[in-house]
Amino acid sequence: MNEPRRLFGTDGVRGVVNEDLNPEFILRLGLAIGSYFDKGSRILIGMDSRAGGEIIKGIVSAALMSTGVKVYDAGFTPTPALQYVVKSNGFDGGVMITASHNPPEYNGIKVIGPHGIEIDRDEERKLEEIYWENNFRRVNWSSLPYSVEKHKMVNEEYVKAVLSHIDKDLIRAKNYRVLIDPANSVGALTTPLIVKELGVKPIVINGTLDPLFPGRNPEPTVENLTETAKVTRELGVALGIAHDADADRAIIIDEKGVVNWGDRTATLLAKYLKEEKGLSGKVYTAVSSSIMVEEVLKPLNIEVAWLKVGSVDIAHTMRRNGDALCGFEENGGFMYPPHQYVRDGGITTALFLEMMARYNASASQLFDKLPKYYALKKKYRMDREKALRVVELVKEAFKDKRLITIDGVKVISSDYWLLVRPSGTEPLLRVMIEAKDIERLNEISSLIDSIIREVAGK
Repeated sequence: MNEPRRLFGTDGVRGVVNEDLNPEFILRLGLAIGSYFDKGSRILIGMDSRAGGEIIKGIVSAALMSTGVKVYDAGFTPTPALQYVVKSNGFDGGVMITASHNPPEYNGIKVIGPHGIEIDRDEERKLEEIYWENNFRRVNWSSLPYSVEKHKMVNEEYVKAVLSHIDKDLIRAKNYRVLIDPANSVGALTTPLIVKELGVKPIVINGTLDPLFPGRNPEPTVENLTETAKVTRELGVALGIAHDADADRAIIIDEKGVVNWGDRTATLLAKYLKEEKGLSGKVYTAVSSSIMVEEVLKPLNIEVAWLKVGSVDIAHTMRRNGDALCGFEENGGFMYPPHQYVRDGGITTALFLEMMARYNASASQLFDKLPKYYALKKKYRMDREKALRVVELVKEAFKDKRLITIDGVKVISSDYWLLVRPSGTEPLLRVMIEAKDIERLNEISSLIDSIIREVAGK
């Protein structure tokens, strides 16, 4: 039996603007979203700075209204800000126009439930069924909402919520300066405000909203943050913070200009939350995170639960189980349950500053306490069928090792680990390898390359 056709990827529906994500498709998707929610539902809609955002927002808003849904416009806002206000203000749901970290030609649509989390996989399928069956609700002309209502204080409410979890006086006493790189998008509207309220001086680069992302690619990777890291080091600031386009991720750059992956930041924060904030519970993370997480946290009696890649699955698992210390992904997405269950670049920034102040340590001193691994990340353009074939061959090649197979395959050995998985948003195979010495890293990388060449026929 054929798999049902999917619209949603790892996080939302994404595509190239005016190609995959064309007005006809957006209209049908908007009608499906409106029909998924009950008539009379209150839906908050926002967007980042990506190309086509106003077009998509306008079409989706019109479609929602035609199904009898009331639409409230948050304007330019980070995804975690929209999610927080959906939850805190009692909205029935939300729609965020963003493609997160994808290249500039992409945009996308995230559908958010009343709890402030993107709808789960089962609910995605219900919405997709409405779309494919054209089972759209039509309301009588006399029942149509009159207009879209502006909801102007989303960013301000979100900033206030982040600050409520932080010891502001502790940080103010340090007189920190930080560099903020919001990637020419909506993080520029909130993160500088957060750090200012903490008594920290922000220095912002790539701070204008621009759909072409002239400062850098919106994905905050080591390669894309070369210039940001250089500026961080040369200015002598306490740290640098780099966001993706919708600011639900925060990558920390230490004062020496070293870009630190999100799982390293999150491991430090998890330790801090238990030791200094007195919190308890499991750590939920994706298989893309380093095995270093277990190496550091298990001796502290913190259980690590490995999940599929995708913040949606992590967030819903934490909410359902109710026993989370925190959740995170290696890409810089950190989830702090006392605030909200979703990735949030603002709270990540504030908590890291608080941790530095509490420990009276620099960012580099904190990161230097973690085990050292040599890391390699690659992506190969190939269709999903070939990517899955690579996964099966990797399973066979490493069958004598510890394997986690919930999302591609993660191989764990005493001196290295690797992950091979198809992307959930693009026609790519993603490969991640970490090893305790460079020779081992190169050896594993060569083996994976040979398997990929075999499948690709090169």
